[in-house]
Amino acid sequence: MADSQKQTVQWFPGHMAKTRRLIKESLSLVDGVTELLDARIPISSRNPELDELTGKKPRIVLLNKCDVADDNVTREWIEYFKSKGQYAIAVDCRTGKGLNAYHTAVKYVLADTIKKNEAKGMGGKALRMMVVGIPNTGKSSFINRMAGKNRAKVADKPGVTRSNQWFAIGNGIELLDTPGVLWPKFDDVVVGDRLAFIGSVKDEVMDSETMAVRLIEALVNGYEDKLLSRFKLKNIPDIHEAMPWEILEEIGRERGMLIRGGEINTERASIMLLDEYRAGKMGKLSFERPEK
Repeated sequence: MADSQKQTVQWFPGHMAKTRRLIKESLSLVDGVTELLDARIPISSRNPELDELTGKKPRIVLLNKCDVADDNVTREWIEYFKSKGQYAIAVDCRTGKGLNAYHTAVKYVLADTIKKNEAKGMGGKALRMMVVGIPNTGKSSFINRMAGKNRAKVADKPGVTRSNQWFAIGNGIELLDTPGVLWPKFDDVVVGDRLAFIGSVKDEVMDSETMAVRLIEALVNGYEDKLLSRFKLKNIPDIHEAMPWEILEEIGRERGMLIRGGEINTERASIMLLDEYRAGKMGKLSFERPEK
């Protein structure tokens, strides 16, 4: 098994650099920015370069996948972003939950832009929002849901690279899609772990058993009841005293993941654990809270 204490995520494909360039080049064409974050890890799923890339453009934060995040913690995050002057909405882009508030949010954060347009006699001018987010935070699901089945593509705008796409979503609002972008490296190993948990980093980059052990460590620190109830860990008398590797083995044993000689297939157990977490089968879990 890989060293669970030392291995960090280092992943920066060439297209990520291109995306940063596209964001900068296209910023002058939009009125505001819609940022997709994973409600379970809003800080880790936020590109720290985004503030610099987007400047002072008005921003809406969509806390996506709220259906698998701790409701109380998500409410704390909404208040946190509000205190930072950013409009935040808890949403689930797959089902559309919370997205009915998006049009209102756009009109609210772009109130000054609307006034300026009206003063110039351009009251009907479309409001344009750039949609940004790291991989697997639900950006495509958001655009598909808002644009509808037809994904009404707006005619190409001058000066926009073909890699970008515009979509009309009604109420005089247009969305500019951009590819998902990660930053060059994760200096904080915990950030890399959390991104790997939710699938924002390809599983091939990290050893599955390493990630499963780290996920177990995170679950034991706050959600041990859900871990115990999901996997019926009868042979773990005190989950806080057990080593994460022992817990992983017990999970594999409980699920009958045995190989010849009665040995536990920990690789298979690891993949199953990560899959069940990502599917929300352990309940509503959040691994980050706002600083008080």
